[in-house]
Amino acid sequence: MREILDSLGPDSLRPMFNDVLRELQRGKALEAYDFLDGYCLLSMDGSGYYSSKKVHCEQCLQRTNSKTGEITYHHQMLAAAVVHPDLKQVIPFAPEAIIKQDGNNKNDCERNASKRLLEKIRDEHPHKKLIVVEDGLASNAPHIRLLKRLNMRFILGAKPNDHEHLFEEVSQAESEGRVTTLRWADDTKKEEVTCEIRFARQLPLNKSNADLLVNFLQYTEYAPDGSILKRFSWVTDLAITRGNARHLVRGGRSRWKIENETFNTLKNQGYQFGHNFGHGKQNLSTIFAMLMMLAFLVDQTQELCCPLFQAVRKKRITRRSLWDHQRSHFRHFEFTSMQHLHEVMLYDLAKELPAPISASRGLARVP
Repeated sequence: MREILDSLGPDSLRPMFNDVLRELQRGKALEAYDFLDGYCLLSMDGSGYYSSKKVHCEQCLQRTNSKTGEITYHHQMLAAAVVHPDLKQVIPFAPEAIIKQDGNNKNDCERNASKRLLEKIRDEHPHKKLIVVEDGLASNAPHIRLLKRLNMRFILGAKPNDHEHLFEEVSQAESEGRVTTLRWADDTKKEEVTCEIRFARQLPLNKSNADLLVNFLQYTEYAPDGSILKRFSWVTDLAITRGNARHLVRGGRSRWKIENETFNTLKNQGYQFGHNFGHGKQNLSTIFAMLMMLAFLVDQTQELCCPLFQAVRKKRITRRSLWDHQRSHFRHFEFTSMQHLHEVMLYDLAKELPAPISASRGLARVP
């Protein structure tokens, strides 16, 4: 299996993701992800899935310890998933491998991979209305111009240290009365906090791109003593109003779902995303990671759409327990379909199945 998969190009798996996405589209399941005027949120971020100080290939990224000079070889990928603030399930698209040729630092690597990924997504889904949600690495002029060219809207993180000119423009706009502020008390937490949203329209992103105008959005939570508990800032091309500002903040904060509901699930809830199932000499490590993401897409689709799977998932409580029971049933019994397997798991019907015949005893297995 490793020899066969090693030579496959990662893009050869993309049609499989699109087959599942088309079924979701045809079944109108993606309508639940409409966030604003028919647009869906597409959260993007990168993550590592392989690391070694010895085993490596030509596409491995390299990280050198500044003190010892020791080289660590690793693989990363850029993932994109349709998310919604009110839904736990995420719908991942086919990811893009971040390879050595992409650049020597994190910014270059993710930026080059994101360009490829976004162009592939637009080619595969030419009419999909998307709002791209990313962290502060993405709020630069070349990336924003790319999103505009691909007819994608955006909500991108923006930090004061990376956008000094933009925050100076916000201060100037506030002194001129062009910043709108909303405040309210949130008593749903342990201690009452004051929430604040500030927004301003049509500000230049930076001095070098004065023609590139963006809308600025900021959310802050204050403790009773006035200290700042948390603060997030974004730039967007979406029109911000008093009526939709809180909704857009929820959209911006949904970026975390690519980390919490996607990468955290893959790494810590039974998928073993960080395990080395085989590195190979060409593409094996990347292919295994993409197959794992494909399995995750199928599972998320079932969790969203299949009542039988939902019932089994609820019964087993955790994903890890669900996978353990599923593997155990696979090892000991034969099933005509995944539906048959899930029915046996849900209704505890394993005791009614024929006893497995041990091949070690020289007996043929019943088909």
